Amino acid sequence: MPQNNPIPRRARAARASTTLALAVVAALGASRAAHASAFQLKENSAQAMGRAYAGGGAAPGDVSVVVNNPAAMAWFKHSYLQADATAIDFSSRFHGGATDALGRPISGGTGGNAGGTIPVPAFFYLRPINDQWAVGAALSVPFGFKTSYDANWVGRYSAIYSDFKSIDATFSVSYRVSDSFSLGASAILQRTSADLTSAVNFGAILAGAPFNLAPTFLPQSADGYAEITGHNYKWGWQVGATWKPTARDTFGLLYHAKIAQTLKGTAYFTVPATVQTVFNAAQLPIFRNTPGSAAFATPAYVNFSYWHQFDDRFSAGVEADWTQWSSFKNLTVVYGNPAQPPSSEAFNWRDTHFFSVGGDYRLSRSLTLRAGVGVDSTPTYLATRDPRVPDASRRWLTLGLGYRPTDDFTLNVGYAHLFVSNAHINSQSPTMDRITGYYKNSANLLAASATYRF
Repeated sequence: MPQNNPIPRRARAARASTTLALAVVAALGASRAAHASAFQLKENSAQAMGRAYAGGGAAPGDVSVVVNNPAAMAWFKHSYLQADATAIDFSSRFHGGATDALGRPISGGTGGNAGGTIPVPAFFYLRPINDQWAVGAALSVPFGFKTSYDANWVGRYSAIYSDFKSIDATFSVSYRVSDSFSLGASAILQRTSADLTSAVNFGAILAGAPFNLAPTFLPQSADGYAEITGHNYKWGWQVGATWKPTARDTFGLLYHAKIAQTLKGTAYFTVPATVQTVFNAAQLPIFRNTPGSAAFATPAYVNFSYWHQFDDRFSAGVEADWTQWSSFKNLTVVYGNPAQPPSSEAFNWRDTHFFSVGGDYRLSRSLTLRAGVGVDSTPTYLATRDPRVPDASRRWLTLGLGYRPTDDFTLNVGYAHLFVSNAHINSQSPTMDRITGYYKNSANLLAASATYRF
């Protein structure tokens, strides 16, 4: 029992601080969840999805350039309103198992389907001021993920529920420098929020040093629960350019700067009574509801687009994007409870690339067909992948349809199927719980948009 432990109370408190700080990191999951994997969302245009986003910042007639390349707004002659909605239906099923600090299998199932259907809306407004200037505004969701496992699955000490998203309010302006060149810029107000839960392996904490309370406590013998919720607002910016060397060719380039955030919220803990008795006896006011914060940044990225008009019916383009996920070196979590010291964990992500090619075929004045293919790499690898977002490289196959019943109104639909590589995992928590195996993932995306010209 706790009162029979030979370690003096103050000594136990001092020696426990580092171990418990790491345990809080594991319990909150904030370090891994906030930067878990490739949670960047391209889904803000049904029209662009139909051709795998090829030429997204250069192809004509898509009002989403307010976000995807503000310089392209200079070539619009009318004002527009556009609303997009995408349903991302993804499946993520774990195959494998987990062991505790003693090497024993962790009880529970494989978590079920951690995926689900996520709606991603976007809204755009574009207005030319004169022959040179145009302005635009948009609401979009550039980053986000959501996973949910059965509460008693084998990886519960790493993740149960994760919901992370960034919503951008973008305000853009473009200037037509000449008949062939334009520049654009955007101010971006980004709101980021998170809701993250996991189980806490208090049995493993009390069985190990400095408590050494085995066999009274053993790993898996005293599970608790942790949840963190929080949000933050921060301004960011982007700049773009378009160049039309000929009447048939358009090049587009966008640079989106990193947006540094400090997510602030509250950590909530459910602690078994037997565990709380130990903490009270050791005079450790830990694992109590407390404010917390974690600094991170949504990454910088560069998008290159090219579009070519072959004839009156057929046009096609390419897209090449780079995202600076390598900016995620580490994350430091700071707690309002002074008994829980700050903790830091390394990540060392890799930069990613997205390439696609696709095109439009104008079947008639009112009907346009689209198709495209793409490849999308992941910043994660075996040493860094975890259950929050078990991401892997993807291959895109897309189809789309545009219908224009009148000169002032257009409907677009896009469909994409993602072929996802198996995501192998070998992840260890600070309480020495290890989950090993792989994920079988797949996704289907369906988007629709309505555009009104006035």
